[in-house]
Amino acid sequence: MSVVPWLQPVTLAGEHVKLVPLAREHHDGLVDAVRDGELWKLWYTSVPTPEAMAGEIERRLGLQERGSMLPFTVLDASGRIAGMTTYMHVDAVHQRVEIGSTWYRRDVQRTPLNTEAKLLLLGHAFERLGCIAVEFRTHRFNQQSRRAIERLGAQLDGILRHHQRTADGTLRDTAVYSITAPEWPTVRSHLRWQLDKPRAASQD
Repeated sequence: MSVVPWLQPVTLAGEHVKLVPLAREHHDGLVDAVRDGELWKLWYTSVPTPEAMAGEIERRLGLQERGSMLPFTVLDASGRIAGMTTYMHVDAVHQRVEIGSTWYRRDVQRTPLNTEAKLLLLGHAFERLGCIAVEFRTHRFNQQSRRAIERLGAQLDGILRHHQRTADGTLRDTAVYSITAPEWPTVRSHLRWQLDKPRAASQD
């Protein structure tokens, strides 16, 4: 099955970040990125290990072929591979997507990269795809991710209790957030203000 016409591969570029369609040739750069901070060791995340990166690329590309995901490789301002992100849980009928399966190398975390990446993804979803809402989901215990989602302006919809089993066998409670189409203009102004304001090195 080909990618649904509603959601086609696209490149999204800004000042601090560029999102390009995921490709197999990104493997080595993604392995280098995930090793920066050994991100897979955080028990409440699902970041691939270096050894599992090839399989993760194939998994995401397979979901793209089935029309349920649109995966991106994230590049920083210098063009270096910095991580991965996706549109996932694609609902073409009701025009909803989730932005998720996102991870970044440590040295670009808490920089403008994530804010601008979300601005680009949200802008494309609402202004080009006509989405009625965009979701974000994360582990209830992933406080860093939850704070980052809340800083975007997303609202907490609720907690899905015992939603999934994690790799270590524990049960995950999933925090579900969303931004709706009527909220997007205000959220867009907020994100642009975050990017334009003077920033300390430790801010996101």
